[in-house]
Amino acid sequence: MIYRLGIISDTHGLLRPEALAALRGSERILHAGDVGKPEVLQRLSVLAPVTAVRGNNDKGVWTDELPACARVELGQVGIYLLHDLAELDIDPARAGIHIVISGHSHKPSISERDGVLYLNPGSAGPRRFKLPIAVAELVISDQVLARIIPLQV
Repeated sequence: MIYRLGIISDTHGLLRPEALAALRGSERILHAGDVGKPEVLQRLSVLAPVTAVRGNNDKGVWTDELPACARVELGQVGIYLLHDLAELDIDPARAGIHIVISGHSHKPSISERDGVLYLNPGSAGPRRFKLPIAVAELVISDQVLARIIPLQV
């Protein structure tokens, strides 16, 4: 089985058409927090089922349904989704997690530590400083491939 996941974070209420285009074709979308408004998740859910977590800027009644973190299992691959990596309070490898996805920093990154892939898609919302606007893609099959998709805005 092959899974294509669209990864987005830090929209802060701004869902760009370029982000929607990059995520089109995803079988599932993971939003790593700072959504900004419920319409963002509604528009994403038109493309694919969405799993989202609450970010530090997500306030209001609509965020009550957003968990602080979420675990997603796809085949044999465990994914842990949270907003701020500094708040990771588990040992991913020991917990059977293969991929940790976070946002918050607005800095896209892919790294590996202790056999765990760490992915931050960067920010798809308003530009912060000179950081790029980006989303990410995860393709899970017999291996895991992650890539950052810079958006031309």
